[in-house]
Amino acid sequence: MAFFSGGRRGGGGGSLLPSTSKPKPLRKPSSTAARRRSLLRDLLSPTSTFFALGLFISVLFFLAVVVGYGVPSSLSSSFPSPSKPRLLRRPPMRRSVDTGGAGGVKRGKIAAAAVDITTKDLYDRIEFLDVDGGAWKQGWKVTYAGNEWDKEKLKVFVVPHSHNDPGWKLTFEEYYNRQSRHILDTIVESLSKDTRRKFIWEEMSYLERWWRDASELKRERLTKLVKNGQLEIVGGGWVMNDEANSHYFAIIEQMMEGNTWLNDTIGVVPKNSWAIDPFGYSATMAYLLRRMGFHNMVIQRTHYELKKDLALHRNLEYIWRQSWDTDETTDIFVHMMPFYSYDIPHTCGPEPAICCQFDFARTRGFGYEFCPWRFDPIETSPSNVQERATKLLDQYRKKSTLYRTNTLLVPLGDDFRYVSTDEAEVQFRNYQMLFDYINSSPNLNAEVKFGTLEDYFRTLRDEAERINFSHPGEFGSGELEGFPSLSGDFFTYADRNQDYWSGYYVSRPFFKAVDRVLEQTLRASEMLAALVLGYCQKSQCAKLPVSFSHKLTAARRNLALFQHHDGVTGTAKDHVVEDYGIRMHTSLQDLQIFMSRAVEVLLGDFHDKSDPTLLSQFEPEQTRSKYDVQPTHKVLDVHEGRAQSVVFFNPLEQTRDEIVMVVVTKPDIFVRDSSGSCVESQISPEWQHDSKGKISTGRHRLYWRASVPAMGLETYFISRGQKDCEKAIPAKLKMFPESDSSSCPPPYICSKLEGEKAEINNLHHTLTLDVKHGLLQKISRRDGKQTVVGEEIGIYRSSGGAYLFKPDGEAQPIIEKGGSLIISEGPLVQESYSLPKTMWEKTPISHSTRIYSGENTVQELLIEKEYHVELLGSDFNDRELIARFKTSIGNERVFYSDLNGFQMIRRQTYDKIPLQGNYYPMPSLAFLQDSLGHRFSVHSKQSLGAASLKNGWLEIMLDRRLVYDDGRGLGQAVMDNRPTNVLFHILIEHNVSALPSAHALLNLQPSLLSHRLGAHLNYPMHAFVSRKPQESSLKTYNKSFTALAAPLPCDLHIVNFKVPQPLKFPQVQPSDSRFLILLHRRVWDTSYCGRGGLQCSTIGDELVNLSYMFKDLVVSNVKATSLNLAHDDTEMLGYIKQLGDVAQEANVLMSPMEIQAYKFELQSPSGV
Repeated sequence: MAFFSGGRRGGGGGSLLPSTSKPKPLRKPSSTAARRRSLLRDLLSPTSTFFALGLFISVLFFLAVVVGYGVPSSLSSSFPSPSKPRLLRRPPMRRSVDTGGAGGVKRGKIAAAAVDITTKDLYDRIEFLDVDGGAWKQGWKVTYAGNEWDKEKLKVFVVPHSHNDPGWKLTFEEYYNRQSRHILDTIVESLSKDTRRKFIWEEMSYLERWWRDASELKRERLTKLVKNGQLEIVGGGWVMNDEANSHYFAIIEQMMEGNTWLNDTIGVVPKNSWAIDPFGYSATMAYLLRRMGFHNMVIQRTHYELKKDLALHRNLEYIWRQSWDTDETTDIFVHMMPFYSYDIPHTCGPEPAICCQFDFARTRGFGYEFCPWRFDPIETSPSNVQERATKLLDQYRKKSTLYRTNTLLVPLGDDFRYVSTDEAEVQFRNYQMLFDYINSSPNLNAEVKFGTLEDYFRTLRDEAERINFSHPGEFGSGELEGFPSLSGDFFTYADRNQDYWSGYYVSRPFFKAVDRVLEQTLRASEMLAALVLGYCQKSQCAKLPVSFSHKLTAARRNLALFQHHDGVTGTAKDHVVEDYGIRMHTSLQDLQIFMSRAVEVLLGDFHDKSDPTLLSQFEPEQTRSKYDVQPTHKVLDVHEGRAQSVVFFNPLEQTRDEIVMVVVTKPDIFVRDSSGSCVESQISPEWQHDSKGKISTGRHRLYWRASVPAMGLETYFISRGQKDCEKAIPAKLKMFPESDSSSCPPPYICSKLEGEKAEINNLHHTLTLDVKHGLLQKISRRDGKQTVVGEEIGIYRSSGGAYLFKPDGEAQPIIEKGGSLIISEGPLVQESYSLPKTMWEKTPISHSTRIYSGENTVQELLIEKEYHVELLGSDFNDRELIARFKTSIGNERVFYSDLNGFQMIRRQTYDKIPLQGNYYPMPSLAFLQDSLGHRFSVHSKQSLGAASLKNGWLEIMLDRRLVYDDGRGLGQAVMDNRPTNVLFHILIEHNVSALPSAHALLNLQPSLLSHRLGAHLNYPMHAFVSRKPQESSLKTYNKSFTALAAPLPCDLHIVNFKVPQPLKFPQVQPSDSRFLILLHRRVWDTSYCGRGGLQCSTIGDELVNLSYMFKDLVVSNVKATSLNLAHDDTEMLGYIKQLGDVAQEANVLMSPMEIQAYKFELQSPSGV
């Protein structure tokens, strides 16, 4: 797979790619727009005088640089011998010298895409005055002249839908049995009566559940409705996922699971996305959908002030473009609903009191609430049809003036609607009578009918091809002419009265953490399953993943279910949260059992004839006894003359060198590696959160440095009794206040912490701590540079709920002088453990600060913060707990946070919106930076919320406990807090050159080191221990396993490597490409070029070929596919044009930022 360094196509810095590499737009651009976008290309064409002059100057400058500095080493170095196959290969052509890795990527800053609108511009311009607009409270009084439809009649598509939450007030199964199964029955029955009736359905979790119960006749009727276009499957994910907290791995998984089931079962692939209920929208979702073959989206919950501004300028329909995309390959068309809600009162037009009169299910007998405006629906009859149709059409006309075309989308539905055939009939019957009247009156210049999203978008695109809707000076898009282009995201959402939905970024943080654990465990299990199948093939050991396929599918679906916008958000009722938790816990246990057996297979003999499903030599080193408790370490009790083996699986694509830890009962132990060599080790006491003073558990943490190959296994042995290895070195302890001899755990030596400050250090950092408060004060680097950190722990008083963050003033510090602080110093790990004093008898938090010693490791460059949070009991009612870092970095209240772990986005604190509106999602990373290039990054192991409320401050919310419901439908408080561990990795970096003063306007990226640090945190190694200690000399199996021929470049990430359908593996022909790999090419900031001595290549330095990726396995029949596995047309997907025959040569190109999927076949050279 060849990944070329240099530029994005047309991006300016670039790789030498043919001009035909740009994918064609879905529709041909109009000649006017084509001329407009060609002006700049004409100016820069090789035939222009301007271009010739620029080229002459550039050549002179280049010659001056060569004369002054010589030829760069990356250009003058020799090529390796071509006779020896290598995973990393030099390109057989000239390369760009820009190792930043991308066209449009200069010194780590991605060139901004040319767009008409950015959400930052909207925030800068809008005053957020919350003006009452009358009937349309968040808008204005909408009027029209009446002649707007003289030339092009109004075409209205009324789209019946039912929003089915896979868990919210009821569990998934409760909803299915009480409502969703009946709704799907109703759809089949009602649509079958009249071909004019249409419907859309989104959630595959419910459709799959219904399919299992449905008769063959019902299945056939539903399939027929889908095939004839009456029933459209929209989105087709397992759920309608949250877009703030969900990681892009989980989003891809849930979409792939739903779309694959749908395609395999009914034979259709969704074309249009429907996401009406997530609480804000991420640009990452738009990108992923585009790479899954979608071209149209519908969204709803965006800030009401942004909706108003977009509606005023008729920009509610736009082309969403990624901020880095200079080639328009990520463009996707978006329809944003204009009003408060997706229910019927807020979808027919701007006046809900009128629209509610056309929600005929609100008539007596169906159990829905009456219209709150006191004007209830009236049955349509021949005597009133003219008056009713005219009133409804007036709303349609007013709504249409907010959009550019005369094609209008009008949803007709709400949560769990159409639950009975009577309800469906009252809607379909009344509306059809209204439609018939309007359509039979030519003077009304309107045509109204039931439709699907496909009907709407097809008609809109046809109209946009006939009529130019572009505004003067718009960039637009070749995807669809006539609409503005937009980049950015839509957080933080506010629905009314300056109520901001930033609370759900943190609600139920315990389960947000479990979500990530399940994600990383599923990914590791998928990899191990694929490796077992790849190396075993027809051998008996291939039976293991095949027999496990049902539980693997269940794990995928349980992870997918939790991505629902009331799952990972923490916005469901208590018993529903419990149901999600039990599902995830069950899958975690299943996956760990499988992984333990897969490890044994990969370390064993692939030709072994025994049944691999009965293997049980290993067990996971960490387990959970219950769905809602923290994981515990397997406590290793090593006896004299025995060895306890510990096997590590590294799920990353680079070799891992890091300090690892297990818990042991006895301190007099030592460690050997797989070759039998002694390994330096350290023991430290194990601490626990205990306000009564019993801080030590009496057990020990054993640390040593482990080296594990990329996507491989390595074994270490823990032993007692032999004299030829040095025992683990006990850490030295310093305590405040001074402990008595009974509280100093043996065999450690304890001393008193003297003075107001304490320090811990390694070769790279010295950390200064405030002894009396136990908090981190500053970080000093070995180059002499210092960063004030000013760690603070505070609490907000709040009146919010599961969704809303509604603070009563600013957060107040809670740490008082006193408490306990223990410094632990050893050769590998230095740690401060603080059990602080607060005003409460039982403190809500304890925390550790750790640094590691390990030359040329990622760990030695980071500072680890672990907070143990117990926001339990009435003392903490209506409290929200934060950690705040008050740094010396002058960031001017601008910070950068990630979107779904995929990309970074600029955040700014505005005085014109309340504090809670300046909180943003932090799924995995946030950083501050100043104009001198000082950067402070915090990587998180789970999704949380973050803000920079004052210059130099970065605060992150840890947990929240709210007594009252916040009026958004849940109907309960958030009081089910669990003890939670929150883990951060902090990175201090300094730019090699100062940034321009306008640094806050740049699109900044993590450094390569920061990317690696985040990968280590989010994809930790998985440890397994032998069930039975063995004699130290015993050798019964291989001690290591290496899957990759060589580590991959550090800016290339394997998102997943899997066999999508292991159950079918034995039956499917190898020519069908049974394996799948998803690759992400990361963009990194080259102005932070220090790699800390890490041996780390990049794609900008080398080419990669899939043929040589796996050790002792042959890759063949490589096929590009969409991220949901549904499309193979790479040009339609927006993939960069490939060079050569990908299937035969296994060389593929990827632009920076891109995620691409490839199916291929893996076989051993012998074919066994």
